[in-house]
Amino acid sequence: MTLAPTVNRAQSRGLGIPGPYPGKVVAIEHPGSLLSGRYEPDAIRQMMQRGMTELTGAPAWQDAWGMMFHRGDVVAIKMGPVGGPGLCSDASVLHSIFDGLNQAGVPDRDIIVFSRYHDELIECGMDKWLRPGIRLEAPTPTYNDVQLDMDGYDENHYMEMALIKPGENLKDPHFRRSYVAKTVTQHANKIINLPVLKHHQSAGVTISLKNMSHGCVNNVNRSHLTPTLNACGIFIPSVVSLPVFRQKFVLHIVDAVRASYHGGPGGRPEFIWEPKTLYFGTDPVALDKTGWQMIDRKRKQVGMAPIALSKPDNVSHFLNCQVEHIEIAGQLGLGEFSDDKIQLKQIRLT
Repeated sequence: MTLAPTVNRAQSRGLGIPGPYPGKVVAIEHPGSLLSGRYEPDAIRQMMQRGMTELTGAPAWQDAWGMMFHRGDVVAIKMGPVGGPGLCSDASVLHSIFDGLNQAGVPDRDIIVFSRYHDELIECGMDKWLRPGIRLEAPTPTYNDVQLDMDGYDENHYMEMALIKPGENLKDPHFRRSYVAKTVTQHANKIINLPVLKHHQSAGVTISLKNMSHGCVNNVNRSHLTPTLNACGIFIPSVVSLPVFRQKFVLHIVDAVRASYHGGPGGRPEFIWEPKTLYFGTDPVALDKTGWQMIDRKRKQVGMAPIALSKPDNVSHFLNCQVEHIEIAGQLGLGEFSDDKIQLKQIRLT
């Protein structure tokens, strides 16, 4: 199957990164989205419908999805399972995305749910969230320290950087490269990013940008090997700046129904709180700047330093949290970083 013509049509409509709505962030809060710690499907559906129509300006739910997706598209949904079952998205969010794609003419057989490690998807139970015909994909079965497996990765798409792990040969380009998953390069022509709002001890936050950079390529642990050997600040935007990312990631829905403000990327229960909010946008930089500020507000409430000024403790070991990856991504044209260019629309449903 050749996807290039569809990719070109997407680009002609201004889809991709930063997309048709640079700087625009829609935040939909619903106090009933969590009941007794469980996502409430009816409330999530309301949030999804309002978020998509507010983002696009479309008169109805199906029209909003039809502005980005069409029959003939193969759409992959990038999940964020690293936080484990206690801090990942939910079947109700995913099912609303399936329904929206169906409304736009994309059948279940043309939908893929994916992330980098298969065992993380299974641990979160995401294989049980799928409807018949929808595919589950992961380029790597389980985490390993070598991270140079190639079966699920495309040798023609990679980010090369003079950054290697101890004992590797800098002159060998394979060690300097992070190759993109075939799900991104070959299997889908449009991608929806579904990250969770989280703290990250080396990158500062892991939201839209990092869910792409570290969840879609191999050889990523070279970016944050030790608390002082940390290159996330430049590694993340360098990956997301690849043309295949700019072209194919057309929508970002940040799940902040539950979120974490410290101890990330894992979901430590003592640092999880419940903003009960979903964020919508096509601009990952604006979304991440907004999410970063939200996490900092929560940290201030509990008496913690802002992420950019935080220092190591017993659960977050890195010397500096490199939230600068968001500003660098803005400088690379991946979205709007300046507050005066970000239009945040906040809506509270009841």
